[in-house]
Amino acid sequence: MGDLSNYACSGFSDGRWTRPVYRRGQGPAVIVIHELPGLHPLVVDFADRIVAAGMSAWCPSLFGEPGRPVDRGYMLGEALKAICIRREFHVWAKDASSPIVDWLRALARQAHAECGGQGVGAVGMCFTGGFALAMMTEPAVVAPVVAQPSLPLIAGSKARAASIGASPQEIACARARFEDEDLSMIGLRFKSDKLVGDARFDRYRAEFGARFEAIEFEDADAAPADVPPHSTLTLHLRADGPTAEAADRVIAFFRRRTGA
Repeated sequence: MGDLSNYACSGFSDGRWTRPVYRRGQGPAVIVIHELPGLHPLVVDFADRIVAAGMSAWCPSLFGEPGRPVDRGYMLGEALKAICIRREFHVWAKDASSPIVDWLRALARQAHAECGGQGVGAVGMCFTGGFALAMMTEPAVVAPVVAQPSLPLIAGSKARAASIGASPQEIACARARFEDEDLSMIGLRFKSDKLVGDARFDRYRAEFGARFEAIEFEDADAAPADVPPHSTLTLHLRADGPTAEAADRVIAFFRRRTGA
């Protein structure tokens, strides 16, 4: 599994928050925004793929214990903290991104300034999935990937089920940039995933049309795990088959858009 000892770590501050960022590789940068419960080894595995493809992986740690493997207790504990305590995340807001996205935009600016290329890629996963789209208001971000984007939490609300966790201004900016700069985005999910229902991906299609590339999986495509199919690029990523092909597609997307 991915080993953070291969990464250099330093703090990054936007003046409001300071978070550790783990970095490895050469070439244009990709911001890898981890899922719940934290920057676990399978997220690092995906970052290692980015490095092997000739890019720099920038892995911020937003919650949890960096490098700690996933287990049910750890997952539940971090989920409760994120929902009930952490003010930098808007878990229920259907027409707004989370405040931490400002920090991520600043990180993307810094990564582009240091690493060059045509721009920066960004992938959000699960709890952070929609952050990659909201980051598009930063001109350095040119390749957003939303992997099982789970905010806002649905919890029986049709309005939240159809929301993509970004403000109208952020959506409009992304739409304009997709057209003006000939950009696009990728979204991934398992079709059975209750956290990322049909309505959410239908909203992406309605907002962005052909600029949104949807990659959707059947349960049979998932690697065996203790939880139902959800984590497209980590826990449920198989060594071969549709999920493996999708991971390769994401890497190729980053390479092309960033100029690696």
